[in-house]
Amino acid sequence: MLTEALKVVRAAEDEARRNRHIAQQSAREAIEEAEFDGKTTVSKTLVRAESEIAHLIRTADQRATEQAKELASKTANRQATLRARAERRLDAAAQLIFERIVNV
Repeated sequence: MLTEALKVVRAAEDEARRNRHIAQQSAREAIEEAEFDGKTTVSKTLVRAESEIAHLIRTADQRATEQAKELASKTANRQATLRARAERRLDAAAQLIFERIVNV
């Protein structure tokens, strides 16, 4: 009877060791899977972020180019207006000088 009780205890201890080993293995596998999933998620997020950044840079460059063209156009128009006004004043100044010289 004592030997049988010892066999039962040993069998229970063996079963507990096997269960603990299985639990440890399952825990290791779960940790490895979680680490892999985490790395994959980080990698995908980085790729998506880099793509978004590239898109934002392209959009900003396009806007800057459009604004530069618009500013250049406005500047050219203003320059033409100022040049026309200056030419009119030049003609008026030449006429005034001519009149003073002729009338002297």
